[in-house]
Amino acid sequence: MAKAYETIADTLRAEIRSGRPAPGARLPSEDELSDRFGYSVPTVREGLRVLQSEGLIEKVHGRGSFVRAPRPRVRRTNARHQWEKDRARAPEPVRLETGATEHDTGLDLGDLRFSAVYREIEAPRDLAGAMGVEPGTPLVERSYRTRYERERVPVNLSTSYLVRAQVEGNPDLLDAAREPWPGGTWHQLATVGIEIDRVEERVTARPPTSEEAAELGLPPGTSVLVLHKTCYDTGNRVVETSRVVLPGDRTELLFTTPLERWRAE
Repeated sequence: MAKAYETIADTLRAEIRSGRPAPGARLPSEDELSDRFGYSVPTVREGLRVLQSEGLIEKVHGRGSFVRAPRPRVRRTNARHQWEKDRARAPEPVRLETGATEHDTGLDLGDLRFSAVYREIEAPRDLAGAMGVEPGTPLVERSYRTRYERERVPVNLSTSYLVRAQVEGNPDLLDAAREPWPGGTWHQLATVGIEIDRVEERVTARPPTSEEAAELGLPPGTSVLVLHKTCYDTGNRVVETSRVVLPGDRTELLFTTPLERWRAE
């Protein structure tokens, strides 16, 4: 038998999914819901907590609970890497048409808002090991945020690292004001003679930090996926490492691996 708060959550969930109340609408107050369902305010509050943990509603301090608009899901596939490499050598008008985030979301450039922050750091021991350089080597740390125009939270939290000595031949690659760069990182690297040969990706899951949960607008209890990406050039050097924190409530990772066919005996 369902508990009282589960009954409340089930009823409100069904109503929200039917479109009434609509996204953005304010739910009745806890006192009003208590009168409607005939249960105490603490029981109503527990039912609302369930809906909040599912990402169906959000509580705004001093204003009440509101129905959340469904957030578009992002599908990230391993096929994007060949797409990125092909695009890196495309003419500039083609590179200007779309970016990697648009490719993953199916949205247009006008639907997104982008920002980038660059800074130079000395490679800490763990990052130096991952990039095959000595600790203290100058790196360019680049933090990217892209969000839907109608939302306040980014699609993900992306941090990328380049070895400064490998890219400083083109001063534009050290200037965040040049972002968003048509053709992305792989075109940037191509301007200094670097061709990507292979990409290694490792995905882990964990609870978000409080800062990540706040910046990504995660419902309570939602995990994040952390994508660790390493790009190697044709000389087997690590030329970029990146860490992408993906919200677990709206991210899909799809991996397709073509297999060689058996030859006829």
